[in-house]
Amino acid sequence: MVISQEERVAHISKRARELWEREGLMPDREKACWDKAVEEFESGRLTPGRKQPGADAAGDSAGTKH
Repeated sequence: MVISQEERVAHISKRARELWEREGLMPDREKACWDKAVEEFESGRLTPGRKQPGADAAGDSAGTKH
């Protein structure tokens, strides 16, 4: 599946927010969570349309962009 850069950023942003919320929204963890989401996306573990483990706790909050 080919997705646009905008879709890629949206998926990574959503996952980064989920990870960051799970870690208590600690300001010093924001970049680490973003990097982890990028790693998951690039490795194929985070794919468009696939629900991620732990996503229920995060809800549909707005994503964090860097």
